[in-house]
Amino acid sequence: MVRLWVALDVPDVTSARRWMEKLAPHRAFKIGMQLFYQAGPDFVRQAVREGYEIFLDLKLLDIPQTVERAVLSLQDLGVSLLTVHSWGGADMLARAQRAAKTLDLIAVTVLTSLTHNELAALGIDTSVDVLVDHAIFAARTAGLAGIVLSGGELAAARSLWPEARRVVPGIRWADRESDDQRRVIDPPSAVRLGATDLVVGRAILADPDPWASYQRIVRSVENVSQ
Repeated sequence: MVRLWVALDVPDVTSARRWMEKLAPHRAFKIGMQLFYQAGPDFVRQAVREGYEIFLDLKLLDIPQTVERAVLSLQDLGVSLLTVHSWGGADMLARAQRAAKTLDLIAVTVLTSLTHNELAALGIDTSVDVLVDHAIFAARTAGLAGIVLSGGELAAARSLWPEARRVVPGIRWADRESDDQRRVIDPPSAVRLGATDLVVGRAILADPDPWASYQRIVRSVENVSQ
């Protein structure tokens, strides 16, 4: 069964709580940097106590020891899923995984906002596909649970790492704006290509009828999964 994470990309606890109530009985939410830095760990801990499943998306990237200690601290919150960034290197990934005892650790491959031209401007001439392949190899070698990647790399990732959790943000319908995410995909296509987890934020929160949008996404995923 594909897991649907609703991204609480909102500025404060009041807004987050409003969405959690509005989308009840949905129980799986992603908390990113904006909300976590404003609300802090107490909000996450309380949400877990209330029975919510929390995906903490902090994209940890630092020297290995710092990331290892951060994972140790964050797992005590009771979250189910946590992101680190694959560009931290093999040692960082391995030490992060060593610290992850009660949660699934997944590695961000290449941000969905980045294109080949933007990577080239940073002096990275390797294609996105090849960068993602390297990130998959690094995460798998370190023993992580999976990776975060765009829909365009799903087929290759499924082949390279069949048992991985393949977490896909940038979920958009073809008739909607993609905003600052460049490599996007619609929900049923992502599932067909092998996504195990979908992260949906603006496609629901920015819709004039968010509940209808949520139901549309759920139905489209269920129809593919059956």
